[in-house]
Amino acid sequence: MRPLLILFIALPILEMWVLISVGQEIGALPTIGLVLLTAVVGLALLRRQSLSTVTRAQQKMQAGEMPAREMAEGIFLAVGGALLLTPGFITDAIGFVCLIPGLRQLVLGKLLSHVVILTPGKPGRGPSAGPARDRSGNIIEGDYQREDKDKKDDSDHRD
Repeated sequence: MRPLLILFIALPILEMWVLISVGQEIGALPTIGLVLLTAVVGLALLRRQSLSTVTRAQQKMQAGEMPAREMAEGIFLAVGGALLLTPGFITDAIGFVCLIPGLRQLVLGKLLSHVVILTPGKPGRGPSAGPARDRSGNIIEGDYQREDKDKKDDSDHRD
């Protein structure tokens, strides 16, 4: 929680410092023009990447697959779009990383490598496909028992 708080305090201060420094070097109007240009270019890139991601997600859903990567990309695209609309060059740089496909895939791959996704032994065949495995191939075992709420409540009152 504390790093997030520091980020919310430090980032606007850094953004103001960079904007003032750039404004002193090239002038106020060109600085404002650059900020507007990055917003326009970012929105165009966001629209194009969003349509591509939605199309891939629909194709996966029609094939009976879960579009997990596309959902993660959608979150990245939303964050990137919001950062590009925020005035400042630091947030624009981070926003472009979220929107440029190669960079987004690189960052997303690094983040998703830390997430364990449980999948059946053979995708698309349901529980009979074999035991669930994590990404490294380890079998995930466990037992469960489904209890109906009504039966549980009745058994509590039999004593």
